[in-house]
Parts: sequence; structure tokens; C-alpha cells
Amino acid sequence: MELSKATFEIFTKLEQKWLSHCEPTKKTRILSIDGGGTTGIVAGAGLIHLEDQIRLKTGDPHAQISDFFDMIAGTGVGAILAAMLSADDGTGHPLFTAREAVKFLTLNNSKLFKVNKLAGVLCNRKKFSGKSMDKVLKEMFKREDGTSLTLKDTCKPLLVPCFDLNSSAPFVFSRADASESPSFNFELWKVCRATSATPSLFKPFRLTSIDGKTTCSAVDGGLVMNNPTAAAVTHVLHNKRDFPSVNGVEDLMVLSLGNGPSCGRSKVRSNGECSTSSVVDIVLDGVSETVDQMLGNAFCWNRTDYVRIQANGVGSGRMVGQRMEEVMKERGVESLPFGGKRLLTETNGNRIEGFVQRLVASGKTSLPPSPCKETAVSPLANGR
Repeated sequence: MELSKATFEIFTKLEQKWLSHCEPTKKTRILSIDGGGTTGIVAGAGLIHLEDQIRLKTGDPHAQISDFFDMIAGTGVGAILAAMLSADDGTGHPLFTAREAVKFLTLNNSKLFKVNKLAGVLCNRKKFSGKSMDKVLKEMFKREDGTSLTLKDTCKPLLVPCFDLNSSAPFVFSRADASESPSFNFELWKVCRATSATPSLFKPFRLTSIDGKTTCSAVDGGLVMNNPTAAAVTHVLHNKRDFPSVNGVEDLMVLSLGNGPSCGRSKVRSNGECSTSSVVDIVLDGVSETVDQMLGNAFCWNRTDYVRIQANGVGSGRMVGQRMEEVMKERGVESLPFGGKRLLTETNGNRIEGFVQRLVASGKTSLPPSPCKETAVSPLANGR
């Protein structure tokens, strides 16, 4: 009995010491970035404006997004941006600022999405070259000393979904799982490659964990989680190791960046029929907007703790040609409790500025880094 009492007291003190690192009154902040297209212009504009506002309101010209968010999630091109903003350069700081990340993607867009010249000759070949994207991503997530970064090598928890053809189910890469076992730790460039493997553009991408025990035959995460915000919120709510003070959505602040609506609805034929590509676009938009609706309900339509930035669809066909500043000047849109959307008087830039005001007021993130403990994980029969 005395031993049990002593054990209880020891664990109580350890728990108090752990929780002392966290401020119970401070909300946990989540940044989520949608997939969509090859440019990520809407999310890119949002990220640059977000970081500029953080620096303006803190008076710190070197402040970065990872200083004020406890978790970053992304799908497709959104995952590439999320990884760039959270990959540790070896000093505890991210490899890229928001502006550097967007500039890098813009300059290397033609290499990341290099057209396969044989695609027009051989119809069974994919449109873009996987080898070209591989090369760019490998260089992107490599430190100056040549170290190839993995999921564990991030400043903040990272969450990236894909769809695994082996198990016919979503596969979610996370730093939490990577810290638990090398069986769920993957090279960061491969994680980004996996979530970007759009079936109509690339072949499925096969990747293996660091210890070789877990395999995944991945296609685009956008097929199931183009808007990864719900996955990120659920992850935080149930990850007591990294987020011990979070008990419900009332303990969260969430900024969700869309990447503009697809053009599928404009492709409806005059007779009312839709092309296959249009149906796919509509499904992807529908999944993203359904997540927005669900989270709006979960947050009781609290417009300060949950903010969704999305292009309003006006001129979406010329979105790629727009300057990023114009995206921020667009009037924002938001979902309504019983369906549909409304056009706001505030611009997208105004909404981000309001969110940053609260973000900065609560100070930099204070959650301790994720502990790395190696535990044995028995893979399933199919390698998972």
C-alpha cells in the first residue's frame, strides 16, 4: 500500500511538472491548409499575409508562423507548404518563411509539375513527371549538412493525409506517430510526394517507413481530406501527450486556408449533364465545404476561434493569373448554419488580421516539444 501511495505521488508530481509547461488559459492554435491545383495561390496569399501581420503586430521582423501555431496540417500543395513552414533547419527554426516558401514553389512550379512529353503520345502515361517532382522535394527538405529530414524533424506537430491503396483507407502521417515509432516515421519529401500523387496526374507513390516495416501505396490525400482541418482538430483533441490541456473545441483557435473553389460547376453542359472531371471537382469542393460546415457547428459558429479563408468564386477561372494581393482584397465568404454561404463585408485580409490580433495577444506557443520514445509496433499483415 505504501509503495502504491509513493508511486501515485511520483506520477502526480510528474504530471504537474508536465502541465506547468502549458498555460491552461491559452488556446491551442491550429493552422490547416487545403490541397488544390498546382499553384496554391489562395493559401499562399493567406500565408504571406498571415506572417506579415504577425511581424507587424509583434514588432518582430523575424517572427514566423510556427512561433504562434501549435500544429500545422496540409493536403497536396497545402501539405508541401505546411512541411516547408515546420521543417526544422537544425536550430529549432523552420527552413522557410511563408514568403520564401511561396516564392520557392512559384519558381519551381514547372519542375514540381513538369509535363510528361510522352503523355500525349502514350495515353496510359501520367501527365506529370514523378521523377522531376521527386528531385525538387528531395532538395527542398534537406539541411545544409545534407541531412534528409523526416516527420520527426519538425518544429511543430505536422499532419498530412493521403489515401493508401494497400488498405483502401486513408493514411495520416503525423509527427506524433513518427515520435512513437520508426515504423511510422517517413522522410519528409516522401510524405509530400505521397499526398500530391493525384491519380489523373501522377502514378501512385510507394513509400516505406524509416525502419522498413510500414509501407504505403499512396494517392492524393485530396481525394478523402482535401480540407484536413477536421483531421487536425480530432488529432489535437485525442493527443493528450502533445496537447494535455485541450479538452474540447473551446480550447482551440483554428485558421483554415482554402485554395479556391474548383471550376467544375462551370463545366456543366447546356443539357444539364456533367463531365467526369466536373463531377470530381464538385466532389472535392463538396468534401471541403462539408468539413467547414461540420466545424462551424462544432465551434457553435464562433467566428473568432474558427476562421475559414476561401476565395469567393468570383473570377475563379482567372485565379491563377491574379496577383496574390487581390486574393486578400476579395470579400470573404462563410458557411451558414443551415447550409449555403454568405458574402461578408470584410475582406479575406481583414479576417486574417482579426485572427492575428487574438493570436498575438495570447503570445507565442508554449507547448513543450513532442517527446521521442521508441516503442515496438507490430505491423499488420499487409505491411501496415
